[in-house]
This record gives sequence, structure tokens and C-alpha cells, in this order.
Amino acid sequence: MYDFVFSQLFLPRIKLGIEKIGIKKGDRIIEIGIGTGISLSLYPDFCNVVGIDITRKMLSKAKAKKEKLKLGKVHLFEMDAENLTFNDNSFDHALMPFVISVVPNLEKVMSEVKRVTKNNGKIVIINHLCSQNPLLSRFEKFITPLSMRLGWRSDISLNVLSNHCKIHIKEVTKKTPFDPWYIINAVNIKE
Repeated sequence: MYDFVFSQLFLPRIKLGIEKIGIKKGDRIIEIGIGTGISLSLYPDFCNVVGIDITRKMLSKAKAKKEKLKLGKVHLFEMDAENLTFNDNSFDHALMPFVISVVPNLEKVMSEVKRVTKNNGKIVIINHLCSQNPLLSRFEKFITPLSMRLGWRSDISLNVLSNHCKIHIKEVTKKTPFDPWYIINAVNIKE
């Protein structure tokens, strides 16, 4: 059921996010929150993909997809994004589709992603962001306690990502003008 519903919504945006990375031959990509692996078929054959997720049941579905599609350059791990067990600079780029609004400590997750991603590597985030419209923004902040009971935050802004998480945003796009999800193309600049 999850794949049927969410692949229709998520796959076109994940595809755009992967295109924004500009993956080159031999690149190592980490996908944070790989879920059931709906994105696995979108990666080019000439890169290595490491997918992590904290949810064992979803990850088992991703592993089944990996086997079915015979994706030898894909490696899947059960792992908490707040405590990545990879060495510093292990990955050329990172993709974070629909995950920043469901993690308990966004700043910690972003710190870990920046740590394991090489300097000048791309970090692409796909997610809903709080509206720039003051009226809509107030409404989203108002409903955050309700949305958090359902499992996600509705009050994350670009300001939080650039100032609190200290990522260097290069471009913000949407699939369509009225799309509720943004594609944030950032560069990991290590200071």
C-alpha cells in the first residue's frame, strides 16, 4: 500500500532530486530514509548507493527490491540518521527525500550528513517547507502539534536549514509551481 500511494507522489520528485546531484561514474551516494526503496531503480548503474533507514519493516522491502532488480551496487543498512556509523567524507553526495520533517533532531541529522559527505559534495533535500506567506506560515506553525502527532513537522523553513543546520543552499525548485514539496540543492562546504 505504501509503495502504491507514495511512489506516485514521491518518485517524480526523487527523480528530479537525483538529476540535481549530477552523479558521475564511481560516485558514492548516501540516501537518508531509503524507506521501501522506491528510489532504487532511479539511480544510474555506474554509481554506488548506500541507503539507510531506521524502520526495519520498510528496509526489508527495500532489500527485496534490491534483490529483485539485481542491484549489486546498492547497500542497505538499518541505521539512525542522527548517529551514522560511516567515517567522515565517506560519500560524494547525499539525498534526503521526505525525511527532514520526520526526524526528531534535524540539526543532529544534518550535522551527521555533512560529516559523512565530502567537501563540495551535493546534499539534495526533498521536503515540504513552511510557507513564505505570513498567513500560511502562521497556520502551519499552529498545526505543527497536530502534524507531529501524525509523525511529521510542518514548520521547517529554509531559514532553519541555512542558519541552524548551516547548509549552503544553491537552488530551491519545485516540480510544479503549486507543488507542496521543494527540491533543495545544497553544497556541503566544510569550514
